[in-house]
Amino acid sequence: MSLELTYLIFAIFLLLIQMLTQVGAGILQNGLMAAAGARDDEFLVDGVGGRFERAYYNMLETFPVFASLVLIIHMTESFSSVSALGVQLYFWGRVVYIPTYIISIPFVRTVVWLISMIGILLLAWPLLQQVT
Repeated sequence: MSLELTYLIFAIFLLLIQMLTQVGAGILQNGLMAAAGARDDEFLVDGVGGRFERAYYNMLETFPVFASLVLIIHMTESFSSVSALGVQLYFWGRVVYIPTYIISIPFVRTVVWLISMIGILLLAWPLLQQVT
């Protein structure tokens, strides 16, 4: 299995872990019945629980692009040292992003987010060159 697909699997598990922690934080703040119900009434999650939720939603925003690029690289066999660096920057940037968001470390969180976005750009760049 390629390094790119391996990191895609790692990112899937990271996403699942974030989902579970976000749900857990919501349950801790609003109780089990809020999570078990139909959720017709929206429950607010603030403080640390809200940060878990926002970090999770931020991952949801970037993950489809990351996954798509990795799959395109795999299908076109466009593996390179650039794509290997890209998947690693994205994944490890996302790993570090979670605690920097939860702890609320301004600027550091933004830099870490930027590192993960550079990873996505590194994945896209070689593919863009093949298209043109």
